Amino acid sequence: MTIRKMLIRTPVWLLLLATAALMLFPIVVALLGSFKTNLELTTGATFFPEKWQFKNYVQAWNQADFSSFTFNSIYVAVFATAGTLLISAMAAYAVDRVSFRGKKLFVFLQSFTLFISIGAVVLRPQFDLMVSIGLQKSLWGVIIILISAHATAFFMVIGFFRSIPKDLDEAALIDGCNFYSTFWRIILPLLRPALAVVALFTFRNAWNEYILPLVFSLSRPDLQTLPVGLANLRYGAGAAMENQLMLAGACISILPLLLVYLFANRSFMQVTVGSVKG
Repeated sequence: MTIRKMLIRTPVWLLLLATAALMLFPIVVALLGSFKTNLELTTGATFFPEKWQFKNYVQAWNQADFSSFTFNSIYVAVFATAGTLLISAMAAYAVDRVSFRGKKLFVFLQSFTLFISIGAVVLRPQFDLMVSIGLQKSLWGVIIILISAHATAFFMVIGFFRSIPKDLDEAALIDGCNFYSTFWRIILPLLRPALAVVALFTFRNAWNEYILPLVFSLSRPDLQTLPVGLANLRYGAGAAMENQLMLAGACISILPLLLVYLFANRSFMQVTVGSVKG
């Protein structure tokens, strides 16, 4: 490597290292804080724990009933992810391959939900809708609402559909496949990298969802998910703040997301590289 190239690349590497440090610093602080006492966190006198409090994790796990809340979070995230992948893939397939009346309106409504967000205003009508079908005290109410917010996944998937030649559909029809079997047997396997990326983001959003599980578990505390359970760790006996338990619980809740990322990382890199080449 010549001196000129080194001079050009050095500022770039310094910028990348500085960016990585800024992104990792809060995670490192939270991880170290989870091993501190509440007094150390409150005073902020030390960066590293004076004495590593591993019992924080045990106390957080037992006090927040992590086993039950973890199951609820996995239940919601897995079914919401599976439902979003299925519906977004089928909708994208129909829009890309079939001409039907109202197609442009459907795509417009999908894009409309991306740019217009009214946040918590829709919580009441969503809850009333779940009450009308008897799911106001079930995690399926949360799952159905999360699946309905699939517009982002729809546009991510349809972008990959356009890179799949329609000649494959015609060849499949000649070989005896119908419209549906062509989707399941030919098109869907080709979408694995795209679906893995969509699954990564969908699982993350469902796992971190707080407001919906909070609303639907007000009368059923046993339906609380990890984000809701973590909020309950903030105050311990005597209404004293216990930030060290919240940090310990937050570090525990990150582990499933890391596992999902490790499984989807290869597909994510394939999609990224493919988009750059295209």
